[in-house]
Formats: sequence, C-alpha cells, structure tokens
Amino acid sequence: MIISGADIVVKTLIEQGCDTVFGYPGGQILNVYDSLYTHQDKINHILTAHEQGAAHAADGYARTTGKVGVVISTSGPGATNLVTGIATAYLDSIPMVAICGNVSTTQIGTDSFQEIDITGVTLPITKHNYFVGNVEDLADTIREAFTLAKSGRPGPVLIDIPKDVQIAKCEYTPAEPAKKEQPFAAKDIRIKEAARIINEARRPFIYFGGGLITSDAMEEMLALAEKIDAPIGCSLMGLSAIPTEHPRFLGMQGMHGHYASSMSMHHADLIISLGVRFNDRVTGNRAKFAVGAKIVHIDVDGSELCKTVNAVCGLRGDVKLTLQQLLPMIKEGKKPDWKAEVDKFCEEEKNNLDNREGMTPRRVITTLNKYLGENTAVCTDVGQHQMWSAQNLVFKTPRRFVSSGGLGTMGFGLGAAIGAAYGTGERSVLVTGDGSFGMCLNELATAASYNVPVVILIMNNGVLGMVRQWQTLFFDKHYSNTVLDRKTDFVALAKAFGADGELVSTPEGLDKAFENAFGYNGPYVIDCRIDKDEFVLPMLPPGGSMDDIIVKVGE
Repeated sequence: MIISGADIVVKTLIEQGCDTVFGYPGGQILNVYDSLYTHQDKINHILTAHEQGAAHAADGYARTTGKVGVVISTSGPGATNLVTGIATAYLDSIPMVAICGNVSTTQIGTDSFQEIDITGVTLPITKHNYFVGNVEDLADTIREAFTLAKSGRPGPVLIDIPKDVQIAKCEYTPAEPAKKEQPFAAKDIRIKEAARIINEARRPFIYFGGGLITSDAMEEMLALAEKIDAPIGCSLMGLSAIPTEHPRFLGMQGMHGHYASSMSMHHADLIISLGVRFNDRVTGNRAKFAVGAKIVHIDVDGSELCKTVNAVCGLRGDVKLTLQQLLPMIKEGKKPDWKAEVDKFCEEEKNNLDNREGMTPRRVITTLNKYLGENTAVCTDVGQHQMWSAQNLVFKTPRRFVSSGGLGTMGFGLGAAIGAAYGTGERSVLVTGDGSFGMCLNELATAASYNVPVVILIMNNGVLGMVRQWQTLFFDKHYSNTVLDRKTDFVALAKAFGADGELVSTPEGLDKAFENAFGYNGPYVIDCRIDKDEFVLPMLPPGGSMDDIIVKVGE
C-alpha cells in the first residue's frame, strides 16, 4: 500500500507491538500526530506537560515492562527537552526510541524556525541515531532502531524525521516485529577459566546489577549462589531482581549501601560480577577497593570489562547463557567460616539500624511497605529519599524499582511513575523529596488529567537533603543555597491540578494517609514532614574506602 511517511511511522510502531507512546505535539511533527489520531484505536498516546516528562514516562514504561519505550516530540526546543530523559535512559541502559520531527530537508542548515541538529546533540547519549532523508528508508529505520534499542546492552535510539519526509508517500509493506540480536555466551575458554577461579575461592561474593534483569538470569544466579554458598549484593539498578527477603541477599552495596553487603564485598576473596558496572559509587577509592579479591566479571558489554577495576577473568557475553554453561563446571560446597563472617556483618548492621520512634525516614519507608502489592512499581527521584527507599523497600517481583542511577536525574520520578502505571496496568508509587518534586510537579497535570493511579510520597524536609548532608559533614555546615524554605502548599497544589492529598507529620497520620492514598481513584499526594537534619547512613566519605565507612553520626 502507498501511504505517507507519517502513516508509516505510526503503522510501524503498531507493527512493533507498541501500544502506548508518550509525547507532546508541535509544528514539525503534526503529520505524525494526525496519523496518531487516525489510529487511536490501536495505539494510545499520553500527552504530558513537558517533553522531559514524556521521556521519563517512556523510560518508566520500559523499565517495568522490558519493552521499548517510545517518546515523540517536535523539532527544536521539543527535541532538546528530551535530552535529559534520553541521557537518563542511556546511563541506565534502558531501551527507548525517541522520534523527533524536524524542518523540511530543504531548510536543514538554514537556521530556520525551531531547527536544531538533534542527531548531533544526542550523539554522545544514544546507542545510535538516525536522520531520515528519504521516506523509502523510514519503516526499516524504525525497525532497526527497535532492534538496536533492545539488543545487547539496551539503550536509547533517536530518529529525526524532516517534515517533508512525513508528508511524502511510498509503498509500505508490513513486517514482523523486530527481534533483538541473538544473544551469545562468553567463550568456552573464558568460562572454564572462570570456573577454576570460582572453585578455588573460599570467600565468594556475588554482585549483580541491572544487566541481570535484562538477561533474565535471576534463576541462574541463585543456583550459582547455592552451589558455592555465597552471599549476594547488588547495585542500585539491580534492586527488585530477586526478592528482598531472600536469605542470601544482603541488599545494595556501595556509598549508601547496606553495611553487611558492602563489608562482605570488601572482605571477599572473589567477587563474581554479573551485568553490573564498577562506578565510583560502588568502589569508593579504587586503589583501596577489595584489594584482597579477585574479580570475575560477566557482561554483555565488553567495554565494561576492566574499565575501572581489573578483573582476573572478564567474560563478554549474555549473563544468562554464560551462567548456564558455567554452572555444570562449578563444584558444590559449604563455606561455614565465610558464612559466620557474613553473619557477623549482618548482626553489626542490625545493631546499627535506626529504630528511633517518630517520623524517621526508615519508619516512613517501612510503613509504605505494608501497602505495596507484589506487583507495585515504586519510582524515586534522586537524593536522600532515593537512598532511604533503596535501603528499606521490600520487593517480591522484578522490574518494580524504578530510579535514575547513572545520571541521578532530579525530576525523573513523576514522569517515570506515570509510565510505570501504564506499563504494569496498576497503581504505582513515587517516593520523592520536596526539591526533586519541585522539578517535575508539572506532570501532576498529566496524572490528574488521565486519572493515573499514583501515590506520591513527598519526604519533605525543606532542604536539598543530600547536598546539605555533605555540607554538614565536609563543608563546615556552610549551607549555601540548600535551604529551600519554599511557601509551596503541596496539598493545595495537588487539588489545584485536580488530584487530592494530605499533610502528614505523625506515624499514626502516615498510616491513615496511605490508606486514603491507596484507596483513591487517581493521583494522591502525601506531604510527609521529616526533620532537615536526618542523614542517609551508612556513607562512604569522598575518597574513602570501606574501612572509612560511616555508620553513625559523629564517627
């Protein structure tokens, strides 16, 4: 059939299994939006308040479903407004396709109204991007973008489509949904070497990240842990991959990780790393990181092997397929001495837990746990609330913790929570701070207008908490521009947007607020007041190692 480029865009999205897209229209993408109108019975478009919110929504949708998230914008400022959302997805390896309109090909390079070289702008933050100059190339470009976005190490792909290409017509032939590239295991010789090293270890520790979820290798990892009697820890991106209450799971490790997880990794003689990076938040001072440990690192992205720390055995390949070949070579055995040492770390962590009465951060998050269903997605913004959530939330289902890890994007949360609700088909939760929420509260308009069921928990301390914590500990309490002291009434604001909410300042009130929020049909804001001087602990000081870990204020 001969159809327009705009219809090719929409029909190819539908062909690829895309049922929901997020975006914001404008002059140079109007033809695609006209086609979306025609095909609205087959594809759902969510109009956000801002293109950045649309990108974060596509991201949240992708994280909770494992599918490719799609965001659409016009040219110029519409396209550049996507940049933070694209970069967020790129740093966390999230599959996304961003489709932008642009001025006609005859106007490219003339600085015409709302023209921008968005492919040049996004080159460093995409797996690949395309400028489509001919309508005949459009369908196959979109198919290739979907394949690339979800293959290997996933990531965002951008497609820039000039106005005249959207208008032009050509033959369109439907195709099957694009499949991701065939995954592969690491080389046999590397797997045999890894097996030898693992079998020789006396104090093994398994460390995993978001790549484990992407590979769906949770079962294989747990089988390995049982065989070698190893404790398990994860990065921020790995949270929710396995049940939080699994007896071998020690939680997140690193700068603000669980004490037992961080110390077990620090004292291990072998770290088995699965689909995870060794960034600065994980290692602290790299010269002092796990100096007594060998590292076996399995990752589909070979560039991560030995990038920041040296692995004695780096295996480039799919985590699941590689573990399946590795497991038969692993000797089964108990390690009672190592278990006793890990149990000691767990006991020390338990003794340092914050069990104070009142509206403490830990009490707020553990109260939230009581209201979460097995399938509830919890999204966060970035800051202290993010770390309190990572430390204390309890998950039972994979892909249910949605947070900006690599880029650390304040303002990520509400868009992501909207996308997560569409992805799961259920109520989602946003845990945010008053600083982060101030950057994305415009998306309350989206949540209220579409009646999206999202519980918004604002841990409101009146300050930029994480920065203030650093100022307290390392900058002689010079609170330069971290005291917000804003007059914003979040409950009144929620109601003005068409949502509902309440102010909470006691644990008893918090329970009642959660009951109201989880029973409300639509977005509900809980303005939860906490003290401005609450800290996220444990904490590694800047340039420090696990030997310098701070577990109590004043250390």
